[in-house]
Amino acid sequence: MRAARYDEGGATAPERHKVTGAQHVSRMCMVCGTQNPFGLRGRFYELEPRDGEPPELLGLFTVREEHQSYPGRLHGGVSSAILDETIGRAIRITRPDDWGVTVELSVRFRKPVPTEGEVRAVGRITKDSRRLFEGTGEILLDDGTVAAEAKGRYVKLDIEAIAGDELDLSQWMPDGRGHPDKVDL
Repeated sequence: MRAARYDEGGATAPERHKVTGAQHVSRMCMVCGTQNPFGLRGRFYELEPRDGEPPELLGLFTVREEHQSYPGRLHGGVSSAILDETIGRAIRITRPDDWGVTVELSVRFRKPVPTEGEVRAVGRITKDSRRLFEGTGEILLDDGTVAAEAKGRYVKLDIEAIAGDELDLSQWMPDGRGHPDKVDL
């Protein structure tokens, strides 16, 4: 899991990370779909690895009132979907042709995630074998505090096996929204 770096006042000190690329998004996915009116419209940025650490994937999500549980609080199921997608996509940083299907996801909720503003999640791969991979991820509040953390296991499958007859790769496209050169985490 992400180790917090605190300043003298107890708040997390942000770190600058170089963005090395943006991952594709889809048209109607609930998490990354750019045209899904009910979705989170996630954007995914590959980050340059820190010394000795695995590469990380940053996910940025647009949440709305419709995604709440209690007023002003993001629903735990939506938080879980954000973490699942961010961890599951992290494999594509080093293995861009691999696709994963969730086998197991364990989420620990530490603090409420507000529905105002953008939600940030970070994921990384911790184990990669021929057939499976594992990873961890966190949802971070604006001050860097970990609001939720997850561990997941995924099976690698060909996209044809996942989507079947419904496969339409024209709906999997580069994210035309651009990406920053650097981000603070």
